Parts: sequence; structure tokens; C-alpha cells
Amino acid sequence: MAVARLLLLSCVALVALLLVLPSRAAAAAAGTADGSEEWGYMQVRPKAHMFWWLYRSPHRVDNGTAPWPTVLWLQGGPGASGVGYGNFMEIGRLDTDLKPRATTWLNKADLLFVDNPVGTGFSFVEGGNKSLMARTDGQAARDLTALLIKLYRHNKRLQGSPLYIVAESYGGKFAVTTALTALKAIRHGHLKAKLGGVALGDSWISPEDSVLSWGPLLYEVSRIDEKGLQQCDSLANKIKAQLKAKQYAAAEKSWEDLESAVLEQSNSVNFYNILKDESSEDAAVLATAGAAVRKVGYTRYLSSKATREGGLDGLMNAEVKAKLGIIPSNFTWGEQSGDVFEALAGDFMKPRINEVDELLKLGVEVTIYSGQLDLICATKGTLDWVQKLKWEGLKNFTGSPRKPLYCKGGEGEAVGTQAFLKSYKNLKFYWILGAGHMIPIDNPCPALNMLGDITQSPAR
Repeated sequence: MAVARLLLLSCVALVALLLVLPSRAAAAAAGTADGSEEWGYMQVRPKAHMFWWLYRSPHRVDNGTAPWPTVLWLQGGPGASGVGYGNFMEIGRLDTDLKPRATTWLNKADLLFVDNPVGTGFSFVEGGNKSLMARTDGQAARDLTALLIKLYRHNKRLQGSPLYIVAESYGGKFAVTTALTALKAIRHGHLKAKLGGVALGDSWISPEDSVLSWGPLLYEVSRIDEKGLQQCDSLANKIKAQLKAKQYAAAEKSWEDLESAVLEQSNSVNFYNILKDESSEDAAVLATAGAAVRKVGYTRYLSSKATREGGLDGLMNAEVKAKLGIIPSNFTWGEQSGDVFEALAGDFMKPRINEVDELLKLGVEVTIYSGQLDLICATKGTLDWVQKLKWEGLKNFTGSPRKPLYCKGGEGEAVGTQAFLKSYKNLKFYWILGAGHMIPIDNPCPALNMLGDITQSPAR
């Protein structure tokens, strides 16, 4: 029944041009009869294939005052699938039970999900050759820009729609590096797109500032005591010194040690929502398996939100794979994702503050949004790295007042303060209350309102 329901929602009009194996090239594309969805593979460099899925909003309005936007959603990890997690868990049209999502971001924009970098989700490198994985954030940005160049080349609708790159977690690093690479391609006439802005949600932009915030935050909310604070601060300052010396591999090892200390001292606090604990089962696994398991904590936590039997993996490898019709038959969704994290290990602890600075100086609209209950990319750490910006508007931004934001209840009544906004020129900062790391899941109403604000979506 689930398969039939999904297929009825969107019949495949254009069948696969070529059914490929991961050891061969992929050049297939497909879509729905009504044109509301398109998906396919792009070869972004030899033997490296990236999967994309574009949804056109049924609420699209062209009233002459503002063009309808397109949101490119970038997941974190690195190695987490936007086509899977972002789409079905957070902002797409359907949830993991294949039921319509009332707070889908299609209410405000067209949505483009990409399994980025190659090796993530349905994307793959031929033969599972790990040497073909992106080794730096810059390489991942070049690959993603190569996809955008090909996707936009003959698509007038995309060309006329401002592109907003919206990211979560490690995706924030991909967002800023891709934005700069895309702008260069636009200037040289290779990419026929207009960049509307960049939005960074709970982003791993400055690992140093993030880890330095963990101890004080946990101490203030009673998850650790003085001994725990001292241990966390000691390890965080060790990471700071290692990063200053550009000892990135050593800093990553110390990050692993700090996560272990946090779990031990806090009785297994959840890194993505400080009001929760790791499940007893996950806590036991973390205690015995160590760093290798903690590196996939982001995807493990997202997967735990799926309510359907078989979880998100079951959905992606059954109903979704059947609908798409172009995924290599012997390829499992996410089978190369773990290798993506390892391939990017050299860049994992590197900051991307300078890239944010460069975007601001170029006049790009930059939005930063942060969940109140997040630990891994805590609001305090985010505010600390913002203060390191060299942007000329920083002082005025810092001194600007915060505006409270509200959402409406079932009968139109306000349900209390849901967020705060501070803005100056082309920088916005949203404090999203009642939310952890995955804001669209934890508090979807202010997240959707924020999207409408930053994209200036036409009223409908």
C-alpha cells in the first residue's frame, strides 16, 4: 500500500534512460507527469556521480513584486543525505510515513535536494574507489557547483528563480564554500543563476568556538558539575591550541576525547538537544565503540526521529528507490556515506569564518540561525565566532535591537515568543527557541516563517 500511495502521488513520466551499476557511468534523469518533480544523476567529474531531486512548489506565486525562490538544502555529517534526511525528515513534501507535511518549505519555495558530497546517499563514486571522494570542503564545493552549472544550463525556470543555499550542521561549511565557488562561476558566465542568499543553521563554521562553549553551557543547565566543567574546558583549550598550531588531525582526536568526557560527566546528554539523553542502548554503544560511532551521531539521531517500521533506510531503499527508477539496482542508499566523513577528515576541524566574511563583504545576504537547545553547535559558540568577523557592519549589527517573533495557534492566537531576530544590512541572526540542532523538526513554525522572511517569498 505504501508503494502504491507514493507512486500515485507522483507517477513517473520519464523513465530511466540508463540503468547503471556503481562501476559504470550514470546519466539518467526522470520526473513526474505534471512536472512537479524532477530527479537525476550528474557526473560532476570522471567517475563521480551526484544525485539531485527538485520539487516545484504547488503554491508558487508570480505576482510581479518578487520572483519565487529556489532553496538548495545541504545536509551535514559530512555524509548525511539531503535527499533522505532533509527531504523526508525535515522540510520536504512528505514525511517518513508518506503523509503530507503541513510545514513543508514548499509553502515558501521550490526545493532542490542534493546528496552532497559524492558518496552521500544515492550519490556514488564508481567502484567504491575512496580516492575519488572529495578530500576538502573546496573540492566538495567545486563538485556541487559543477552540478548546478549543468542543471541550470537549459532550465529557464531555475535561471529566473533566485537561489538560496540553506544548510544544517556541517552543511554550513559546504554552503559558504559553494556560494563563493558558484559566484565565481556566475561572474565567468558558466553558471546561469542568481544567488539570493546563504542561510547557516546550527552550522559547524568554527569548531574551536563550538567546543569551547560546551562546558559552560552544560554547567549552566546542571548537566555537569565543577569537575566536569574543568575537564571539558581543559580539553577544549587543548583543541584551541592545536588548531592555532594547525594540528588538525590532533585536534580531531582531542574532539573525540572531549565528546567522551561530555558523555561521561553528563550521564550521556544528547548532543543535539540538551533536554534529552542518549538512549540507553546508544549510550552503551558509545561507551564501547568510541569515536567511530560518535562520528555518525548526527545521522543516528536524525534516523531515530523516523516513526515508520524499518526507519528511513527502509523507506529510501524500498518505496523511494522504486519510485525514482534510476538508482543502480545493486546500490544501497548511503552505502558510501561513511567513507565521505573519513575522506574529509583533514578539513573537519578547520574553520570557515573567513568565507562568511567574504560573502558579507561581497554583499551576499547571510542568515545565521541557531536552536536554543543545541549543544554540538551551541548558540554561544556561534555568537562567539560571529564576533570574529572583520565585516565593517559587525559593530552596528552587535548593537542592533533584537525583535521577538511569534507563531499563531490553531485559532490565530499567538502561542508565545518562538524566536528572536537581529539584523543589520545583509546579516541576519535568528535565535529559535524550543529547538535543538534540527530546527525544522523541533520547532517548524518559526523556521518556516524565517524562510519566508529571508527569501521574501511572494504572498499567497
